Amino acid sequence: QVQLVESGGGLVQPGGSLRLSCAASGFTTDYYTIGWFRQAPGKEREGVSCISSSDESTYYADSVKGRFTISRDNAKNTLVLQMNSLKPEDTAVYYCAVHPYTVVVGTCAPYEYDYWGQGTQVTVSS
Repeated sequence: QVQLVESGGGLVQPGGSLRLSCAASGFTTDYYTIGWFRQAPGKEREGVSCISSSDESTYYADSVKGRFTISRDNAKNTLVLQMNSLKPEDTAVYYCAVHPYTVVVGTCAPYEYDYWGQGTQVTVSS
């Protein structure tokens, strides 16, 4: 009964910022990796940024390095993605996902993750 609920998406102009949040519940372990993924129409789902629950090991896609920052609050079971300097190419549905029982972030590949939220739309336009 793991549940992940994303929020914070919307429409923003190029160069603007958005803050996405993921509220997680139903975990049975304190050890996991969790991250943000995105999928645009006609594109494969890709890992944007992932982080471990027990340390500060992180992954960022090359396309977002220096612009996006991932953070977590274990006590509140909340994951945040701060997105700055947004580009039209960032337009996608953004998903939160979790892989329990590991703290190895690896390359933040979607197939490694077991539980997914419903996603939140981010549109960068005009």
